[in-house]
Amino acid sequence: MAGWAVAAAVLLAAFAGAPLFTVIAAAGLAAFSAAGTDPAALIAELYRLVDFPALIAIPLFTFAGYLLAESQAPRRLVALAQGVLGWLPGGLAVVAILSTAVFTAFSGASGVTIIALGGLILPSLLKQGYPKRFSLGLTTTSGSLGLLFPPSLPIILYSIVAGVSVDRLFVAGLLPGVILLVVLSAYSIRMGISRGLPRTPFRIREVGRALKDAAWEVPLPFVVIGGIYAGIVTAAEAAALTVVYLLIVEVLIRREISLVRGLGRVMRESMVLVGAILVMLGAAMGITSYVVDQQIPMKLFQLVSSVVSSRILFLVILNVFLLVMNMVEIFSAIIIVVPIIVPVALQYGVDPVHLGIIFLLNLEIGYMTPPLGLNLFLSSLRFGEPLPRVYRSVLPFFGLLAAVLLVVTYVPALSLGLGHR
Repeated sequence: MAGWAVAAAVLLAAFAGAPLFTVIAAAGLAAFSAAGTDPAALIAELYRLVDFPALIAIPLFTFAGYLLAESQAPRRLVALAQGVLGWLPGGLAVVAILSTAVFTAFSGASGVTIIALGGLILPSLLKQGYPKRFSLGLTTTSGSLGLLFPPSLPIILYSIVAGVSVDRLFVAGLLPGVILLVVLSAYSIRMGISRGLPRTPFRIREVGRALKDAAWEVPLPFVVIGGIYAGIVTAAEAAALTVVYLLIVEVLIRREISLVRGLGRVMRESMVLVGAILVMLGAAMGITSYVVDQQIPMKLFQLVSSVVSSRILFLVILNVFLLVMNMVEIFSAIIIVVPIIVPVALQYGVDPVHLGIIFLLNLEIGYMTPPLGLNLFLSSLRFGEPLPRVYRSVLPFFGLLAAVLLVVTYVPALSLGLGHR
């Protein structure tokens, strides 16, 4: 009875709005106590965090994402992309897809993309004559594009929780991420052709002007992504270089972030998020230790395998489960779910790197999955649209992303071909 009372108290605290890391820590303490283990074992797990070489990349890339969001860099990059690709049918929509993917990769998809770029993208699409439903759906969907590209924070977090090389994950996400952007861009081009939407003529002078305006920001994605893919720098080294570069450019050269008040505020806001992630990660690692000690993954596998013997059917069930789970807060989904599903998936012969790409792609889709996807609520609040209208607007994009997910799930070579050794 005492165990059920503690579990009920933890759930009540969660529904009452208690910070998630306290809920996870309380659940871990209760689990250890119920198993007769010293609860201090949960605290001891915090020290394991220092053994992960990719850990330092979390605060650095988070800080870099906040620096980008605070500056005018997103507007400059959108203007440049429009000058280069605006001549395409549906060119503005393609620009929105690519720009938000790059921005989301750096910002960590914590809702910053819709807030930072949504007010620029949606009015521009409507002004050029794109249907409102399409424009709203595209803007809502774009809030989580780019999770498969470095320096995506969810990839780093997954690598720590799953014990997988972050560099291998970065390489594995390249081709699936590109396929996803190509599919969405093709849909946008089709919309542009069918609607006869206006295009922006390619003018080398305007492109040159936009390139000059964004000259400091343009090299950053190529240096970071190219350096990681080429094996020149690790994720942690790329994170440090990114922060130093952005501090020099946005604070000292462009002076769009004031050295005293602005920089201090960005540091404070970004580190609050980092602190929450690290504390939650430390608490979750304690629960992971309990899960392993109690052989919960093996028991779960025995239960699942008694019903599901086919690897194909297991992946179907896994995708449905992940879509539901990934509608909750992003970092919570990774920290809570990954330690349980990785050992089970291994029993079905699913490579942990491939599983990571499946998980992260589900995460992208989960953000815009009705009724609880985070992007849906952010879009409704940001643009003043009722939720049912937002739900309807994302359905075509949901179908496209789900189709890509199926292909990536059942063609492991897309994830493992480039990075598999």
